[in-house]
Amino acid sequence: MMMEEETTMMAALSTLSPSQLSDLSYSIFSLSFHHRRRLCLLLSSPCLFSLTLHHLHSLSLPNKTLLIARHLLFSLHHITRHFQPPPLRSIQSSAAMKHRDLDAVLLLLFLCETHQHYPKALQRPHAEWREVLSNICSDTMLRITGITGVFDGAALIPYIEMVTRCRRFVGILGCGGKEGREVAASSAAVVALPTVEVRRPGVECVICKEEMREGRDVCKLPCQHLFHWMCILPWLKKKNTCPCCRFQLPCDDIFDEIQRLWGVLVKASGKSLDGQWT
Repeated sequence: MMMEEETTMMAALSTLSPSQLSDLSYSIFSLSFHHRRRLCLLLSSPCLFSLTLHHLHSLSLPNKTLLIARHLLFSLHHITRHFQPPPLRSIQSSAAMKHRDLDAVLLLLFLCETHQHYPKALQRPHAEWREVLSNICSDTMLRITGITGVFDGAALIPYIEMVTRCRRFVGILGCGGKEGREVAASSAAVVALPTVEVRRPGVECVICKEEMREGRDVCKLPCQHLFHWMCILPWLKKKNTCPCCRFQLPCDDIFDEIQRLWGVLVKASGKSLDGQWT
């Protein structure tokens, strides 16, 4: 039975055009293949496996949560790119993870998956973990790709399940973004905002309540609302929302950005934030 988060993501994906869905499926397959290849490399190297496992053991629970949150944020950016306005599609609010951190989060997620499906495997001595995990990883790879290696979209389901697990883990630990909390828009999002020329009289900047003169260069938010640059820039240093419609721009806080992107998926799925269908 699908969880609510998986249902939401599947409903959102069902609204994409065939070409968009094909593009997203292929990119997710490529990304998943890269992560699986990285995990296989990790499991095939006794030294790398030992170092990564030691690194995981040295991390506190909040730091483990942060690792998963960064991985979740990257995944949500990937899966929501067709649901965001063009200026925001290429914006990543966090830098790509370093190899050590990527290895750590991939191993951590794989350990959690193994514990769920093969709990007895991790009851063995740590010295035997690498061999056991390698066998499980090989079996999983065969189930996802098939012996022929033909891709038919099967990577979407494991990817969605991974996003669901990460989001639930972050949510259980109480690290989710706070609803209604004011955060500044990210610098990358502000820099990406276009300048447009006012083409008709009578357009008011709702911040200063003054009319924007025809022919003047102003700022256009992705929601299409216009503002004086000198008015909107101080606003966006404090809030990442449009003063007119509350449209959210990306922010630099990892957990609030996760919340924003999840809201993008919820809206695309046709459900309200309280879980009701609209």
